[in-house]
Amino acid sequence: MMRAVRLRPPGGIDALTVDEIEVPQPGPGEALVRVHAAAITRDEIEWPTDRLPTTLSYELSGVVEDVAGNVGDIAIGDDVFALTPFDRDGVAAEHAVVPAAFLAPKPVGLSHVESAALPLAGLTAWQGLFVHGELQPGERVLILGAAGGVGHLATQLAAWRGAHVIGTASSGATQLARGFGAEQVLDPTAPFVGSIEPVDLVFDTVGGDALARSADVLREGGRLVAVAEEPPPEIAQRVNATYFVVEPDHEQLVELARLANDRILRPAIDSVFPLEDARAAFDRVMSSGKRGKVVIEVDHA
Repeated sequence: MMRAVRLRPPGGIDALTVDEIEVPQPGPGEALVRVHAAAITRDEIEWPTDRLPTTLSYELSGVVEDVAGNVGDIAIGDDVFALTPFDRDGVAAEHAVVPAAFLAPKPVGLSHVESAALPLAGLTAWQGLFVHGELQPGERVLILGAAGGVGHLATQLAAWRGAHVIGTASSGATQLARGFGAEQVLDPTAPFVGSIEPVDLVFDTVGGDALARSADVLREGGRLVAVAEEPPPEIAQRVNATYFVVEPDHEQLVELARLANDRILRPAIDSVFPLEDARAAFDRVMSSGKRGKVVIEVDHA
């Protein structure tokens, strides 16, 4: 048996429990991971409403404890981290079964807590900037929410790629955004037009009015990529706009781990909670004023 953070019907934070359930067994192409840390996301408590009860969290760092057939290079004893599929049980548990194809070697320079905080936000930033945004060295990028959960990693990645990075951040987070690599930081409520020269790419992680106004500073042929919400129709009709949902990706995780090992990329941690305090962790992730990821530490080893 093992402990797991479970969301029961009818859903909502009051339906969160820490239960004793059976340890899952890996099937073909899967690995059983002893979870050391699992990161959580603000809206995930609302995602699996059609398949309750379920285990929450889709980001983990841990150690491979067992493998089934057809698992490639994964071996028992490997330190790994992953973003797991959203359509199955999550990983906020003492053990989790994960498709082996999604596992990547844990960054050696990061703790399990730090490694668990990297996959979802890091892959979102990578895919937004480089896959959908096609950001090139020397281009100008405006990152909305440059000190936020996805934005602080996007700012670091864009600076590493050699882009000219402009970010938005509240007054209390301006120096954080600069520390992550933003060369210019704007108040998100201030007019963008007249404050900056046109940009090649807008990467939106916050939505709302800032997203709507950001299209006005795109150069002709520029791109707008959004993850917080779909761009309004009036924006999508006049600029090249993309909205996407992050997908697990092994090769991109390997790249993120390499950058973390080279001290180019570092995830910010807001707070860490033990497994038995999972409800407090979700209270925190849904509150305002966070600076980084909220992580559930499952195993202190």
